[in-house]
Amino acid sequence: MEVFHAISRTGPNPNTVTYNTLMQGMYRLGRVSAACELLREMLASRLAPCRVNCLILLNGLRKSGKLKEALKFFQAMRNSGLEPDIYFYNIIIGGVCKAGHIKIAMGFFHELSINGLKPTVHTYTIVINGFCKMGLPDEAYRLFRSMGDNNCLPDSSSYNVMIQGLFRNNYISKATELLAEMVNKGFSANFCTANLYLDLLLRHDKSILI
Repeated sequence: MEVFHAISRTGPNPNTVTYNTLMQGMYRLGRVSAACELLREMLASRLAPCRVNCLILLNGLRKSGKLKEALKFFQAMRNSGLEPDIYFYNIIIGGVCKAGHIKIAMGFFHELSINGLKPTVHTYTIVINGFCKMGLPDEAYRLFRSMGDNNCLPDSSSYNVMIQGLFRNNYISKATELLAEMVNKGFSANFCTANLYLDLLLRHDKSILI
């Protein structure tokens, strides 16, 4: 940062690409306040933050566990006229799900259609995982089954997340049925799903084999 400030005082003025690189670096070093300071410097220099700047900052705040700050920044971004796309929504939905605020996550999820956006497979997977971690596998399963209604078919990741959630919530029969369905569709169980299934075989009657 010291080198950057020295160069910016004597050399060419930094542009948005320079700030993007520095902000990413600050987040990787865990220096969230420094990244936020860089954004303030951009504004002071009359450089308008681009979508990439905002995306980096929002994702950095989420990864640093600063959910309140992320939500404030998300709202401030919208108030400034910069409409978030699905990538911004995925970051926010992921953050609130991780914090256990599934109702707030669903509020953002329903906001998508109002703003003319469509959830991606990744969006669905985030919320499905959030439901499962909150001990709400039925809600997760309903959302999983509704994906096709939105022309968004489940992929390997969404199948694995749903199956893991069912196993962890002791929905054994439904989990094994979905595992068979996934395999029949040409998808593979990932390491975590395979471990959960193997553990089930070791603890229960092997008659559950699919």
